Amino acid sequence: MRQIHSTITADGELILAVAEVPEPEVGAGEIKLRIEAAPINPSDIGLLTGAADVSQMVAIDGGIRAPVPAAGMRAMAARVGHAMPCGNEGAGTVVAAGEGAEHLIGRRVAIIGGATYADYRVVKAAEALLLPEGATAEQGASCFVNPLTALGFVETMRHEGHNAIIHTAAASNLGQMLVKICAADGVPLVNIVRSAEQVALLEAIGATHVIDSSAPDFMKKLIAACTETGATLAFDAIGGGGLAGQILTAMEAAINARAGGYSRYGSEVLKQVYIYGGLDMAPTTFNRGFGMAWAMGGWLLFPRMKIFGNAKFAELKQRVANELTTTFASHYSHRVSLAQMVSPEAVAGWQARRTGQKYLVVPD
Repeated sequence: MRQIHSTITADGELILAVAEVPEPEVGAGEIKLRIEAAPINPSDIGLLTGAADVSQMVAIDGGIRAPVPAAGMRAMAARVGHAMPCGNEGAGTVVAAGEGAEHLIGRRVAIIGGATYADYRVVKAAEALLLPEGATAEQGASCFVNPLTALGFVETMRHEGHNAIIHTAAASNLGQMLVKICAADGVPLVNIVRSAEQVALLEAIGATHVIDSSAPDFMKKLIAACTETGATLAFDAIGGGGLAGQILTAMEAAINARAGGYSRYGSEVLKQVYIYGGLDMAPTTFNRGFGMAWAMGGWLLFPRMKIFGNAKFAELKQRVANELTTTFASHYSHRVSLAQMVSPEAVAGWQARRTGQKYLVVPD
């Protein structure tokens, strides 16, 4: 069967290509599904291309080759020489099952766990999400990463005692899901986008606070939104640059406007920014104009779900299944086969991480 592999060679090259591998067999409690749809998420791109300079890629038989700079090779040292199967999530039809899972044969399920850019994948039946009758593989392909991340943001807010959320790159598929979740759950949400068109997009689906970071009055509007919502928690998909620091500064300004007092150490209210993406790989920079009660750190989906516990994880997965075609509907701009996804044209497209341009891999 076919499977997409990403390999960093010892002489400093990335090879991203279709490989032929043995078809997997099922064991007790396992299912084998024929992959029918698998999205390319930003979280996939780090494995697909690593630290390679894809601007210098060239086509090879079945894929592409690109150089990896010396600094990148240091970061990639642990994976040199290893052919890494790619694809975090996907959906398809169960074609075989081991003992105890036979009832799933013929049903459509969604999975996560890697190696989904392939013809087939074997997983434990208990880890798959059974899709509603009539749901398509395309509808179920993005069941895990974006929906559970958006739900995880709201659970993190509740778990850590905050009352509102700020979200960057908010016009993404994930951002649109978060708008709908927060509207349904009564959670104040401040959306930061990069253009007037994206402001209109989110307002059209019911977003209340949408702020264009490219506008000259960005900070003024951000402070006003923080003041109105009381937001002290942010999730940043950008990562690099100064936006995370600007958010902390706006939070502090809003808190001080309410407090009516001055302290040389700033407010005592904790202001938290979680970086969960890397749309900008430049260094994260900020001026510490927001007191001493602040924190900036990383946020990953499945470590966070472990904190919430198995019962909450199951509850959130069921909500995704129940709202698959409404709250958690995903939209794709490009559909590519396994061979097409590793062509230079497609790699340049999905590597760019542009809002509104999401690729879906359809093996057949």
